[in-house]
Amino acid sequence: MKQIATLGLIAALATAPLATLAEDQPPTEEGFSLMGEGAQLLLRGLLEEMSPALEDLEGLAENMGPAMEELRGMIGDFSAYELPEVLPNGDIIIRRKTPLEDPLEPGETEL
Repeated sequence: MKQIATLGLIAALATAPLATLAEDQPPTEEGFSLMGEGAQLLLRGLLEEMSPALEDLEGLAENMGPAMEELRGMIGDFSAYELPEVLPNGDIIIRRKTPLEDPLEPGETEL
């Protein structure tokens, strides 16, 4: 019985400083609102810093649109190709999953 009383007294003494510490802190809701304001300020600052780069990227997309459409017309369905492969000399090749029929007759060479 003495052991239980001793443990209870130790627990009460250990939690007493926590109770006084909790009284000094602002309410939890206020803390969350301050965190929200901080996050908004951080995101607003990032957006202001990134806006010139985003505007440049938007201009690039407008300029590259016709070229991408032309490339899409030449390639067709992207699912007909394997993933790009980098060769040891630095060349990048993209192979077809099923090769096209060879239009040349045997013995002919492409010029």
